[in-house]
This record gives sequence, structure tokens and C-alpha cells, in this order.
Amino acid sequence: MHDAPIINLGGFNLDLSAVLMLFVSGTLVFLLCILATRRLSVENPGKLQNFMEWVVEFVQGIIGSTMDLKKGKPYVSLGLTLILFIFISNLLGLPMGFITEAHKPEMIFGHVIEATRGLANGEHAELLWWKSPTADVSVTAGLALVVFFLMNYLGLKNNRKHYLKHYVEPFPLLLPLNIIENLAKPVALAIRLYANIFAGEVLITVILKLGLVGIPFMAAWQGFSVFVGALQAYIFTILTMVYIGQMTIHEEGESH
Repeated sequence: MHDAPIINLGGFNLDLSAVLMLFVSGTLVFLLCILATRRLSVENPGKLQNFMEWVVEFVQGIIGSTMDLKKGKPYVSLGLTLILFIFISNLLGLPMGFITEAHKPEMIFGHVIEATRGLANGEHAELLWWKSPTADVSVTAGLALVVFFLMNYLGLKNNRKHYLKHYVEPFPLLLPLNIIENLAKPVALAIRLYANIFAGEVLITVILKLGLVGIPFMAAWQGFSVFVGALQAYIFTILTMVYIGQMTIHEEGESH
């Protein structure tokens, strides 16, 4: 396995590859949205405009399957951002990888890269700079925490009475279990996404070591990985909307 280019910054370990790939993913999503909406036309829409319209309709369908679409309209932008960002992030590690080899302690921004610290003669470290950011558990955990805080904030803001009441339903004795259930939601979101993408990239590394024999396996796995990447983006997005719907909308359909 390759090492991550981690530096210690202010007592925190910062993975430079994760930062780089988050920037790349965000930039690609931003450019895609800009290009898709650059020349909007009702009579003669371009391919990118058609694609973006399909994605928006798809996200609206996801929201409509979890809550009343009229009440879910404010979350269309959130769903669109999540599904595009996660899908693109999931695929970044498929076409290429960028690895550098270090034979001595190396510094960046005035800080030693931890994997190269203490390298002596004959030793080396392989640093992986390009990967799917969602193959890093800290990234998926960050996404899951954003969803966790958002759904609880919206529950308290829009549906306070029933949000607080659901912790003691159907019996007050279940309060600890209901709290644990709530805390487990971001953990499940983070681990599911991370495990699927990380396992896929590990398998790609194994197949590459097979040389020419692995070419047909690589082609098949690349195609399957696109499907897995799309599926995981869909699952993360729909679960986010399910959680928000549970927290913000009263089960009888009344929002408070």
C-alpha cells in the first residue's frame, strides 16, 4: 500500500492528497455547472444543459420519494450538490494515480511529510497524491457530519415539538436507544461510502500488479466501478433526504 502525504500542522495531521483532491472535485463540479448553464435555451438546449436538467429532475425524484416535493424543494440544491460532488469524487481515482517516491525526509510548506520522517539509506516511501477523495474516511466522515448537523438543525428549527418528541417514542425508556440511533446515522453514511470506494481502489492496485494479464480484468472493473460510484452517490443522497424528511416533517404531514 502507498503512504498518504500527511504533515502535522498545529497538532493536527493534514492529508495533503485529500486537500488536493477535494479542491479538484469542487472545481470540476463548479465548471460542470457553469458550462451546463452558460447558454441556456428553451428551443435548442445543448447536451450539457439536457444532462443537467436530467440530473435536477432525478434529484427531485429522489426528494419526492422521501417527502412531499413541495416541502422538499428547498433541498434540491443540497441534493444536486451532494450527488454531483460525490459521483465525481468517486471516479477521480479510476483513470489515473500519481505516486512519488521519497528516499529521504521531505518537507512541504516547511513541514516534514510524516511518511518520510526517519528514512535512512536504502529505505523509501511511496506517496499517493491522486486518488478518489471519498476513498479517505476523513472526507466521508466530514460529509456525513455536515448532513448530521444539518438534519438536526432543520429538525429543531422546522419541527421542534415532534423532533424532540420522537426521542421518547414509543416509550420514554427508549430514549438512550433513540439517541444512539441518531448518532449512528452519520457513522453509517461515512463508512458505507468510504468502504466501497476504498475497496475498489485497493482492487485496482492489485490488478495493476498483474501486468498484461490484468488488462481485461482492469477494463471490467473500471466499468463496474463507474456503476458503484454512481450507486454510492445515489445512496448517500437519498439517505440524506430520508433523514431530513424524518427530522423536519411530521408523520401526519404537518410541518412545524
